[in-house]
Amino acid sequence: MRLDICVPLGLFLLIFLQLSECIQLTVRSDKGTSVTVSSSPAANDCTVCIVGGVNDTQTCDSILALEPEKEVEVLFNCPVEQFYSVTINQLIECTKDTCTPSTIETQPSLFNDFPRTFIWTIKAPEKTVVGLNVLGEGLRETSQPCNNGYQYSVTTFEGNGKADTHYCKAGSVTHLDLLDQAVVSLQVTPKTQVEAVLFQATAGPLKGRTVVVTVDSRTTMALSRFSKEPECELCTGVDSARTCSQTGKTLTDVQNLALEFSCLKPQEAYRVEVKTTIECTQSSCTPTAGELNPNTWKDFQRTLKWDISVPDRTVLTLELPRENLKQIAAQDDCPEVPQYSVSTTRSDGQIITNRYCRGGPLSRLDLLGTTIVTVKVPQGEDMDRTIFTTKAAPRGGRMMAVTPDPDTIITISRDTVDPDCNVCLQTIPKQTCNKKSLILRESQNTSLDFTCPHPEEIFNVEINREIDCTATSCSGDIVQAESSLFPDFNRTFTWDLKVSATRAFQLDFPEPGMQQIANGETCPDEHTYVLVTYLRTGPANIGTFCKGGSVTSVQVRYKGRVSLKVPRDNKMDPVDFKLSVGPETNMVAIVKVNLPRGVSNTTFISANYPNDFPDDQQTQWDFVVPGMHNYSVHFHSHTAPECLGKNVEVMYRKQDKKMINTGLTDKQPEHQQGDFEMVLKNCETNRTLQGLTLKYSVSVMRSGHPVLCTVDLTKQPKVSLQIEKVGSEPYCEMSVNSEISTKLNVAAGTKAELSFLDCPNEDVQLTASQVIDCHNTASCPESLLTVPTLDSCLRMPLHSFTWHLVIPQDRTIDLVSPSGSLQQSVPGQKCNASVSLHVEESQGFSVGDFCYDGNIQKLQVHANISVTATTPDFSMRKEPFLNATFTKEIPETIIYQVSPQMSSPTLLATPNWPKGMRPSSTVSWIVSLPSGYNAKVQFVKVSQPKCNDRHTAIKVKMLDSEEEILSRREDEKTDDVLLVSRSFYLNMSNCIPDDGNFGAVTKIVLEPKTNLLAILLGVAGALLLFLIILALVCFFIRKKKKAIKDKEASIYIGRGNMFRPGDRKFSKARSENNSHVYASIDETMVYGHLLGDTSYADSMQDHFKGMQLDSYQTFTGPSELPVISEPEPEPEVDHFDTFLDPSQSFIPPRPRTPINRQDSLGFHDRRMVDNELYTFKNTGDINTIRLSGAEMEPQPPTSEDYL
Repeated sequence: MRLDICVPLGLFLLIFLQLSECIQLTVRSDKGTSVTVSSSPAANDCTVCIVGGVNDTQTCDSILALEPEKEVEVLFNCPVEQFYSVTINQLIECTKDTCTPSTIETQPSLFNDFPRTFIWTIKAPEKTVVGLNVLGEGLRETSQPCNNGYQYSVTTFEGNGKADTHYCKAGSVTHLDLLDQAVVSLQVTPKTQVEAVLFQATAGPLKGRTVVVTVDSRTTMALSRFSKEPECELCTGVDSARTCSQTGKTLTDVQNLALEFSCLKPQEAYRVEVKTTIECTQSSCTPTAGELNPNTWKDFQRTLKWDISVPDRTVLTLELPRENLKQIAAQDDCPEVPQYSVSTTRSDGQIITNRYCRGGPLSRLDLLGTTIVTVKVPQGEDMDRTIFTTKAAPRGGRMMAVTPDPDTIITISRDTVDPDCNVCLQTIPKQTCNKKSLILRESQNTSLDFTCPHPEEIFNVEINREIDCTATSCSGDIVQAESSLFPDFNRTFTWDLKVSATRAFQLDFPEPGMQQIANGETCPDEHTYVLVTYLRTGPANIGTFCKGGSVTSVQVRYKGRVSLKVPRDNKMDPVDFKLSVGPETNMVAIVKVNLPRGVSNTTFISANYPNDFPDDQQTQWDFVVPGMHNYSVHFHSHTAPECLGKNVEVMYRKQDKKMINTGLTDKQPEHQQGDFEMVLKNCETNRTLQGLTLKYSVSVMRSGHPVLCTVDLTKQPKVSLQIEKVGSEPYCEMSVNSEISTKLNVAAGTKAELSFLDCPNEDVQLTASQVIDCHNTASCPESLLTVPTLDSCLRMPLHSFTWHLVIPQDRTIDLVSPSGSLQQSVPGQKCNASVSLHVEESQGFSVGDFCYDGNIQKLQVHANISVTATTPDFSMRKEPFLNATFTKEIPETIIYQVSPQMSSPTLLATPNWPKGMRPSSTVSWIVSLPSGYNAKVQFVKVSQPKCNDRHTAIKVKMLDSEEEILSRREDEKTDDVLLVSRSFYLNMSNCIPDDGNFGAVTKIVLEPKTNLLAILLGVAGALLLFLIILALVCFFIRKKKKAIKDKEASIYIGRGNMFRPGDRKFSKARSENNSHVYASIDETMVYGHLLGDTSYADSMQDHFKGMQLDSYQTFTGPSELPVISEPEPEPEVDHFDTFLDPSQSFIPPRPRTPINRQDSLGFHDRRMVDNELYTFKNTGDINTIRLSGAEMEPQPPTSEDYL
């Protein structure tokens, strides 16, 4: 490799090159080596170039790969150490027994001045292990960067993951076993000399790992599997005695047993548990220590157990030779370090378990009874061979070391005499012991010795601190940080507070405040606070308090004490009091109370209750009552003293009003509103008698009545409700299942109890939603977006309803208006309808706002969407808002089918206008034009982004052609106006923007086409059609006249009524016309059925053949005429028709002969007899009877055209 210094290449690099020189190298990489040179991404002007050719042509780029075994000239225009890096890759390809190359070499001089990374990739057959022998000094596993310029890394792939292990030089690792696809890398800093040969590669069959163990008879070793990956068997023995298991083995009393794992890293599949038995007498234990082999199972998860049996009245001492311990709570853990657990069984059978971590003050543990010591050791943790040593002795005492905090006094005392136990202070020259108490005042390490093993069951500890306050401030806060002192003792923390005699100190409690309980009781969390004041007559207990209540502040005059009692073995969880100097006051105490909203009943007691309230003293309670609430004061129990002067008074005062005095037996305020003060004032009493005591409560309730509503959505499993407070009404209170909130949610398929108190309908907003999911389009019918019936108890109107439509990736949602079309609301084309529909994609991008009766026939969306409907009154809407169908996948994100209207321009806006389309999305409009119209397309508003990837596009093409008549990108100007002659396709697609948004508004205006040829052809066609119609009319008129002339015959309809609505040929009654005056009657037509000879009938004219229509017969039943099915007559107003039109009849037209009334078919001549010839019975007068009531019906007036 040759290094040359080159001159600047151009004027634009002059300033930069004044600070650094250009470097040119001649390099050649070895066979099988891939070399890549790259510049830093932060150096935009730094490139690497290959110089070659006759004129030294330069090929430059930020990344260049060099060809193996080819010498090239490489040029760098920036400092190499700062702006370039070199990667050298080599493949180690192995068979089942050999590797190529077998010696892993480097080119030490190749790019020696650059930061280099050497990478070797292993390629080997399945179940073949590749061994890399580290030449020279070995490697050392580390998790920190190496400081000598060399950093090795090994990446292995097993199962579904990978593992990275880092090494530095100078260690004990001299061999690496790797599998296929493993990667070994070496990172070196610039100018670091690399050895020419680093590894020796070998290959062989995968044999796994073998561990040789020895387990004595007191120990049981269990190997159990905790992970299915990697695949790994555990085998012991040889030949016929060989046994294998996939789950684990349990071993005891074995010598030098070989455990063979079939995988290289069995620690990733197995854990080890070792249990040892230790037996103790009253003076010694066997074995004397808890030990382990620190290196055998170091890389495994280990659980070490020692079961130590101890005789009665024997103290077991565990001494930790190296690691001191600290006790932790039962729920805590020791992160990434060994965790100790000690379980002791007492004589009564109770098991006490304590947990410890490293790094504490405990160097020994004194235990009573049978003990189990458990140590959980994480993988790779270094452990000493000896974990602890054991000692056994007759039961003795307990020693402990403590260091009091500055300005703190510790008092150790006891309440009982038995059992016998002293507390001793280790002093020089001798111990100081006390059977009852011991006081520690010095802030120094102190050694205490208790003569009993469990002094925590006997002694209590008080930790006291004094805080002095000036006229304006106090020297400290009451902050109870967790103390490590005496964690297993009953503790009382006390703070003595003092201000000037006329002032008070003030304690402010953080939310949720404090609750007063009866003196002597204990709080549920076992953290009990007591507040005491010191008066001239002695201490007075102001009250006992627990965390969580309505008391927010207490002011105590002059001098007092705050105490916190915490039972033993309890972790401290204190309240952070704020201490300050209060105002001057003559009250013993002033208690400030914020009464809660809703219904509540809070109890308060006087100082010292149930003992006597101090003489000539008074206490004040300041109550803050929520608005729209009524309060009442109730005295539950009280005692009145014998006053030597003045009287006991209870005084009330509201804001800016006078004080009202009452007595203990008087009626107290009820159903009042507003904040108030209450003062209890005692007199000078006869102390030989019962003094003043008072226990009372203040009850609060809302002044209004709640509106209750039970919402049941179990029958509508995909419908959910949301109710939100939107008004400014401060006293509106909403709750769900008794939980007060400003926003109520009723989940789908659930049932909830809702309550509304003082909430006007206009201050509450109800919204609902429904999920419509389609996982299989074949089983998904059309969905009608309708609003389900909600519970009637919801009195507020429904503000909006949202349908969430969920589809698979390969499906599309089609939305169609039930009224036929939709209109998109865009600037210049706003929707003024009562129904508004907002469509939005699931990612939060808006598709648009729509209403009915517009120019959009269908909307198709290839995404999960939500449709939100808004209307003033949902109850008035009976039909669905939209019809949704699920169809096959479309290539675009959104497709509109648009039919522009001729009455007004059509505006089309991209989704999410004006914010811009979603990146990489596409929208199309299929625009159908009416016949005879052109479309003038104008892009009135277009916003283009700066694209990071791909381009935006606006395309227009005809529906029946693939040729694009318009195609524009973001860097091209869009035509102002485009004239389209027939239905077309408008497409817009977005890029991945770097800056800005893509969106457009398109205006479409219809214009009629002008075509002279079409007009002329239309006129000629109209004339031709008129001539054809005229010829047909003349033809049918002539034919009709001829038919009337040739077919003169009477008509008889033998079945049913001869009159038919719509037949207006005879508008007169039969008695008023001559429709049956026959011109001639052929008797053969009347009596022809009696003749046997049919030749006569054959000689008749054609129009006399067929059924005998003119014979006059009495109706005897159905004739043999075919039944003609006719439609039911439709009622007509003001007229009806009697006869069929001749064109509608099956008989030839009858002659227009008038018929007299007696000749009507509606009459019967009584002179006729029932014989075959129908001869007359006599020659008398005609005696008619009416056969039907048809002629009695009123007839319409007869037109003269029929006469």
